[in-house]
Amino acid sequence: MSAPSTPQDAPKATVSPEATGAPKVTEREARQVAEAAREQSWRKPSFAKELFLGRFRLDLIHPHPLPASEDVQRGEEFLAKLRDFCETKIDGALIEREARIPDEVIEGLKDLGALGMKIDTKYGGLGLTQVYYNKALALVGSVSPAIGALLSAHQSIGVPQPLKIFGTQEQKETFLPRLARTDISAFLLTEPDVGSDPARLATTAVPDGDDYVLDGVKLWTTNGVVADLLVVMARVPKSEGHKGGITAFVVEAGAEGITVENRNAFMGLRGIENGVTRFHQVRVPAANRIGPEGAGLKIALTTLNTGRLSLPAMCVGAGKWCLKIAREWSAVREQWGKPVAKHEAVGAKISFIAATTFAMEAVVDLASQMADEDRNDIRIEAALAKLYGSEMSWLIADELVQIRGGRGFETAESLAARGERAVPTEQLLRDLRINRIFEGSTEIMHLLIAREAVDAHLSVAGDIIDPDKSLGDKARAGAAATAFYARWLPKLVAGPGQLPRSYAEFHPRGHTDLSVHLRYVERTSRKLARSTFYAMSRWQGRMETKQGFLGRVVDIGAELFAMSAACVRAELLRRTGEHGREAYRLADAFCRQSRIRVEELFGRLWTNTDDLDRSVVKDVLAGSYTWLEEGVLDPSGDGPWIADATPGPSTRENVHRPFR
Repeated sequence: MSAPSTPQDAPKATVSPEATGAPKVTEREARQVAEAAREQSWRKPSFAKELFLGRFRLDLIHPHPLPASEDVQRGEEFLAKLRDFCETKIDGALIEREARIPDEVIEGLKDLGALGMKIDTKYGGLGLTQVYYNKALALVGSVSPAIGALLSAHQSIGVPQPLKIFGTQEQKETFLPRLARTDISAFLLTEPDVGSDPARLATTAVPDGDDYVLDGVKLWTTNGVVADLLVVMARVPKSEGHKGGITAFVVEAGAEGITVENRNAFMGLRGIENGVTRFHQVRVPAANRIGPEGAGLKIALTTLNTGRLSLPAMCVGAGKWCLKIAREWSAVREQWGKPVAKHEAVGAKISFIAATTFAMEAVVDLASQMADEDRNDIRIEAALAKLYGSEMSWLIADELVQIRGGRGFETAESLAARGERAVPTEQLLRDLRINRIFEGSTEIMHLLIAREAVDAHLSVAGDIIDPDKSLGDKARAGAAATAFYARWLPKLVAGPGQLPRSYAEFHPRGHTDLSVHLRYVERTSRKLARSTFYAMSRWQGRMETKQGFLGRVVDIGAELFAMSAACVRAELLRRTGEHGREAYRLADAFCRQSRIRVEELFGRLWTNTDDLDRSVVKDVLAGSYTWLEEGVLDPSGDGPWIADATPGPSTRENVHRPFR
């Protein structure tokens, strides 16, 4: 699970690009690389894409899609085995204390087939659906987030997923049986000075006969310490017979010239096997290249389209645990003559935890079932699930710490030592924090989703604001844009959300009225689309620099998607007779809480301190406020902000230790 850096940490480098081998690129060139890597077309419908365009396509998600009965049976059978294993064989406290997953636990997971949950049965895997894979991750992650990270990094973004989508039949037959039962994999993209800006990727893969020769250093390689197989992104130089570009390779982790130079330690996920991996003259057969040269970033982004769903799935698991602890603790802890849950200040937090957990699960299950059916393009839905799950689960955990008070800040080990229940609330907070950075930081997710959300506009009007386009191109784009907006804008004026009987099936007799919330979503999606159009008209080419505005647009869209998913899930549970009345009540509570957040975000679209913030930042970087830093001592150690990643042989001990 290679963690991209956030935009704000880019200027810290003190190591020159020449020293790291990273190519010098302009901002425009970096954007062009990212643009070339994204999927350019929309061959299938997308609920979230339509939502950002002001079109509330409820028909794309309702009735809620359901898994096939054989998929349910296979999934439930595995979950039962996994639950028993988690209860009897995994000691989460031991992993937290020793910062290492015991070998026998890994071997037990292999025997269960947990490495092959998403691998087809014909290759020795379990062939679980995305829905049940997510349920398995939520279960095992609730016992040990480090194990959840290991399994997710292996299957969601490691070697199996890109091979499944882009691999040749020979590659699948060679590697997937190993990956299903014995071999752990890792995904290597991030470098010491390259995070979410892949245009500056420094690791190279130079063609040499029937091989490629890899040189470079990769950072934050989750599973890299214990991996048997790696999927590595490296830059192939352009030459005669070679298109070149960032390319994906399957690499044997034990190959000569590969050194795991460090096992990294973090604030949370203490058992995670994350390291620094150096490649020096590593020979990789051309047969191990995934896809053509230059397709590496596209492969990585496509892999993440569904791979991102594993992270919010584990966030859902965290939310469920938080609700359990909040309920049990708040019922027995008394203040001023009654349980703290009955005090409004605490009760509001419990309501938020319950309602938001319901909505997070609704989002993940809906997006996952859509991924299994493959009828819709879910690139935006999966990204929204990751963004929303990581942000909201962090708030949920923070609220649980507050509800627990001093005990929430105390370690589980300390609680047990003085005779109380060992509730690892503070550990959960530490473990969850990385999710806002893993697999695309919140800031990067805002930009990625925003780019997809305005794709329809850029498709018809992009040439108008492109400085490299000729006057003729701009004129043709202007004509196309005029025709598009003449058809589109009138549709944003009125819609079903203004009709009091719209979505009446969501107000069944004897249940809370959810139709009112769906009408709100429909009206608000049109309002959001109008706001986006106005911003594009106002800022045009400068729109991409308005990251604060774009982030709020995306957050509004995330809330609308979550509200839609919550209502659809509540109706599903009502129709199937599973806690329908309670689900309707939770969905109603969530939607009312969400609507307050949406209205606040709309207010901040146009009333904010974005311009002032930019001027303050300029002064900070210029050193105008260094006087404010006086009166403290910096406990940081010496050394460069970014480690030297100059290619060459390793001078450090190899800490690679595969489970064998």
